[in-house]
Amino acid sequence: MLQGYFPVLVFLLVAVGMAVFMLGGSWLVGVKRPHPDKGDRYECGFAPMSRVRMRFDVRFYLIAILFIVFDIEAAFLFPWAVVFKEIGTFGFVEMVLFLLVLLVGYAYAWKKGALEWE
Repeated sequence: MLQGYFPVLVFLLVAVGMAVFMLGGSWLVGVKRPHPDKGDRYECGFAPMSRVRMRFDVRFYLIAILFIVFDIEAAFLFPWAVVFKEIGTFGFVEMVLFLLVLLVGYAYAWKKGALEWE
């Protein structure tokens, strides 16, 4: 029963061996010249303007979450549009309910001022 998995085991052993060989070889052969600039913070080619671990406004995260929600909506709309004729009335009603839930969430975010940038 396990004989069918032998090629998979060989493949995994070869893959892990190659990865270890390449990483170990680059570590052994690589030039090690530590420099303070290599460990310094990097900010688009310029010297850092402030602390790296500064706090971000929660609006950044809120806008990102809203973007992901409406991006997922678009990802669900494309396959629905492709099979629109095959799914019939039930599929249409389900998609309308899905869009209504998203519309309520959008109206709530708009009412709370989540989409306004000051």
